[in-house]
Amino acid sequence: MADVENWSPERVKAALDAGEIVLIDVRTPPEYMMEHIHGALLMPMAFFRPDALPAQDTKRIVLHCGSGLRSGKVAEMASAAGISPLAHLEGGFGAWKQAGLPYTGIDMASGAPKAMNAG
Repeated sequence: MADVENWSPERVKAALDAGEIVLIDVRTPPEYMMEHIHGALLMPMAFFRPDALPAQDTKRIVLHCGSGLRSGKVAEMASAAGISPLAHLEGGFGAWKQAGLPYTGIDMASGAPKAMNAG
């Protein structure tokens, strides 16, 4: 993947907390509804449009999916459309959870969103 950087979960979290990136989740709406990284925007791979991505004047774009496979493909599509530089979360949301980083999930008792922390 030309011009696509692989970022660790810790690097993505630090940049997200600092307001330095726009994190875009390319998973499906049901996946996002069940659990997602707080602050991530949803642009599912099936509906991905490189021309709809925000400008990177002040914030870098970082893509993520469940494992890194879909976000890698979407990054290649965006790169082919001339959008650069790009990064994606290496290992995807699975790596984020494995690193013990916080995310928003569903409280199965109430169905309401709930702050979660895997680990």
